[in-house]
Amino acid sequence: MTDVIPQSRALIEKLGVEIDPELLSLALTHRSYSYEHGQIPHNERLEFLGDSVLGLAVTERLFTEHPELDEGSLAKRRAAVVSTVALAEVARGIELGEHILLGRGENMTGGRDKDSILADTMEALIGATYLSVGADAATALVVRLVGPLLEDPERYGAAIDPKTSLQELAASTGRTPPSYSVTAEGPDHDRLFTATVKVGELRTEGTGSSKKQAEMAAALLAWRELSGRA
Repeated sequence: MTDVIPQSRALIEKLGVEIDPELLSLALTHRSYSYEHGQIPHNERLEFLGDSVLGLAVTERLFTEHPELDEGSLAKRRAAVVSTVALAEVARGIELGEHILLGRGENMTGGRDKDSILADTMEALIGATYLSVGADAATALVVRLVGPLLEDPERYGAAIDPKTSLQELAASTGRTPPSYSVTAEGPDHDRLFTATVKVGELRTEGTGSSKKQAEMAAALLAWRELSGRA
């Protein structure tokens, strides 16, 4: 079994759990990298597993700690915490983008900061953790990573609908309403959208594989900064 490469050691330390080196490498391998390197295995199967582990861990935590919430409220909170936007936020917090193995095209078009790639890789890491050290350790990792979301109810709304949350926050603090502009680059089958949102003097940017995703990413970043949760 190969050792963890030095660049990934920093990621392991941030995760706080020892993942099998081969599984870690697989979890960080995006489909675009696989395509350019002889169709080597990529992380989508681990992503499938990690999605289930994530959902169960979050569901158990919410069910146990919030007996006052009904089924609908629990489902809403779970949906927010496991959303692409929320997982991408978690991934940026551990600088996951630096470690993902991407194809040249994906790398050149900002793939390391795409919400979808970050969220999918985050799920793959959870799957790799489950296989490496078991369910308990994987559950503990999930709780540790999404803890800020679980402990901050206002983030639920921001994670699900950051544009609405930003608009409401701007109104409640006497700021001008958010305004958005979007640009796109790349071929039609693989467009990268960059959205810029302005709220008063604040200006933030977000990227995504669609106009909507880019605007949501920009809005969430602006919401975090204005709410003091950056």
